[in-house]
This record gives sequence, C-alpha cells and structure tokens, in this order.
Amino acid sequence: MEIGFVGLGAMGRGMAANLLRSGHLLRVWNRSVAPAQELAVQGAHAMDTPAEAGAVDVLFSMLADDASTRAVLVEGGALAAMKPGSVHVNMATVSVAFAREMAALHREQGIGYVAAPVLGRVDVAAAGKLNIVAAGPAELIQRVQPLFDLMGQKTWRFGDAPEQANAVKLGANLTLACAIEAMGESVALAGAHGIDAGGFLDLLSSTLFAGSPVYKGYGGMIAQERYSPAGFKLALGWKDVGLANDAAQAQGVRLRFGEVLRETLQEAVRRGDGELDLAALAKMSKVDRQ
Repeated sequence: MEIGFVGLGAMGRGMAANLLRSGHLLRVWNRSVAPAQELAVQGAHAMDTPAEAGAVDVLFSMLADDASTRAVLVEGGALAAMKPGSVHVNMATVSVAFAREMAALHREQGIGYVAAPVLGRVDVAAAGKLNIVAAGPAELIQRVQPLFDLMGQKTWRFGDAPEQANAVKLGANLTLACAIEAMGESVALAGAHGIDAGGFLDLLSSTLFAGSPVYKGYGGMIAQERYSPAGFKLALGWKDVGLANDAAQAQGVRLRFGEVLRETLQEAVRRGDGELDLAALAKMSKVDRQ
C-alpha cells in the first residue's frame, strides 16, 4: 500500500514520521521543503507537488484551515491525482460546512472520505499518542484504522457523515478555550487580592479539576506566563471558536459564551498575541484589569 501525507507543520511532521513505522511507502509534500526533506532522510519520499503525493491508496492531510486545504487538495491537484476507490483522510480542523462540501466532492470523484481531526499538542503527536476523532463510512475507517493506531492511542468514532467529526472537534476546542478563559479570569480575581497564581491553580488542578490535563498543563503555563513556543497558536484557537459559533448558528443554536469568547480571542490577536500559545488568552483578564 502507498500512503501520502500533505501538510507537514508542527503537528503533521510527527504524525507522518509515525506512519513510516507502517513499512508502507510514504509520499510527503509540504509548501516549505525542509520538513519533507527531513522525513526523506528517515525513509519517506519527498514529492515536488501535492498531485504527486496524492497518487496513493490512502492520502492524509493536515493543513491549517479551509482555505489552505482547498488550495492544496483541490487547486493543487492532490484529489484529482487520486484513483477511484482510494481514501482521503482529512485530519485538519475545518468548518462543518467545508467538510460537507468536501464529502460531496469526494463522492463525485469516487474517492472515499474520512474526517479525523485530532486532540493533542505537538509532543503528543510526535509520541503517537493522539486521540483521533473519526467520522465517515465505517468500512473506510476500518480500512485506515491500522494507520490511525500508529498515530494515536485511541480512535473515537462519531457517525457516518464526515462533518460530524469536525463538529465534535470544534466543540472540544471551544471547551478548551472556555477552560483557559475561566482560569485566566479566576487568576485575575485571586491575584487582585494578593493570591499567588501558581498556588491558586495548583488548588484547582488538585481538587475541583483533579486529573484534568487541561487544568494541569495549561494552568502551569498560565501560572508561569509561559506562552512561547506555542503548541497551539492563539490565532488558531480564534479560528476554531469562530467555526464553532458558525456551526451552531447554522443549526439555529446560539453559543452565548462562545460569542463573547470569539470577541476576546479576536482582541488578543489584534494586540499581537496570535502567534503565542492559546494559554496567552489568560493575559486578556489582566489587560482588562489594568
């Protein structure tokens, strides 16, 4: 079996590296050539175009958003190069509307389509311990499951329509951003009364939210004001919270806190924090207090 992987950013690089353990031929492509060349040293085949990477049995993509996914897969020719009966697995966090559009396009071309966004930061991706949220035809997910097992510790299935996986991922990222906002505001409250942020957040992660990697991990970053290097950029969090609001509105659902959070993240990006880790959202409560 031949495998392709396009989009070798911070997350994709580690995921593609883990696929090399499958023993199958792996074709890789990225806009900047350095990540593809690094993987070539490990045994991958670096391609010059997305179309060359797409001429495989299973194609994985991990691109930043709707626009970049469309540019690489559709305009870049990756999908057109795929043969009927092959499978494309989109592991990016994209909008529900775009996922629906992509599913229809794949059906027209006779290509299988699975949406499989992931939960986990860069170090988790490199370790092959991601949680994979998958939706699409059961037989297609079953076909690619051995490859999922190389990249993740568990695959969570959420329906036969690919866009359902994207709805779940957007909901998860909305919850993550809400938790960070809650920590930022509560730290600002405690700090205004002379309470140390580290001790306060240690209390939360050891009692009310014991066992939560979000409160433990992000709480530690907030306490130390350690926002760089970014494992998940704040600008991407803004994008995802916006997509969550859009997906809810399309179904007649209003996310009242989600709307406020979208505005807060947008303001953080305007202030120049977009390239920092999403944990930097906590800075906004301090800004308001000042």
